Amino acid sequence: MNRPERPFPTGEIRLERRLPTYWRVTFDLPPVNIFGPKELPQLNEIISAIEKDEQLKVVVFDSAIEGFFLTHYDFLSPLEESKSVPPGPTGLEALPDMLVRLSWAPIVSIASIRGRATGVGSELALASDMRFASREKAILSQWEVGAGLVPGGGPMARLPRLIGRGRALEVLLGADDVPGELAELYGYVNRSLPDADLDSFVDALAMRIASFDRAAIAETKRLVNVASLPPDVEIKPEWDAFLASLGRPATQRRIKKLLDRGFHRAGDVENRLGFHVGQLGD
Repeated sequence: MNRPERPFPTGEIRLERRLPTYWRVTFDLPPVNIFGPKELPQLNEIISAIEKDEQLKVVVFDSAIEGFFLTHYDFLSPLEESKSVPPGPTGLEALPDMLVRLSWAPIVSIASIRGRATGVGSELALASDMRFASREKAILSQWEVGAGLVPGGGPMARLPRLIGRGRALEVLLGADDVPGELAELYGYVNRSLPDADLDSFVDALAMRIASFDRAAIAETKRLVNVASLPPDVEIKPEWDAFLASLGRPATQRRIKKLLDRGFHRAGDVENRLGFHVGQLGD
């Protein structure tokens, strides 16, 4: 597949230490917060800092890009770039490694979702301990099957544990947009809140938890993890399946159709990805 030139510069993932106990991680990857191999080192540095800091208790993930929390993987980058990134400390490939490490870290992680959490964004939210969404502006989705792909960041292992088998299959195989209010009903997020209240609610909860004893937080989370997190062996096959699906001719044709429609650029395809993957046909 001939890939168009990248239409936007690489942005950044910002880390703000609001307090020694409370950090914010903000995705600022214009124009639509696409995540790819070039962002892997940035995220890995942040996850490593989260793991090592002995004062940290809470980290909140949010976005600086209007309409987008964090979207899908970067399909304009050569496949070799993704394959060349070495596995992480867990032995998993880089992206699933970081998400697993976030889930097991002895701190509380919160996804504050305003805009689209699509693909990687959904997978990061699922790997976080809690998810809160803007009722009016949040959209979650695992859109990949609609483009002939297999999701790679762990949603097949995490979603059924979170929302049940039937609803997980609806989200994964339906490959459609899930608005914030429905995401709350399904249990995909903890709560959906009026957009005007999202920031103050998440900040107040983060500050409250950050005031508690770190050892009590870590031990309580560890025991919840034992009862709820998938083992790493369930995560590993997903990334392999994602890369294998990306190389299939049928998948390449579907991604090309999306690119021809405006995929990877600000506009209607990124704003309504669930609709557009439903229009690709066979």
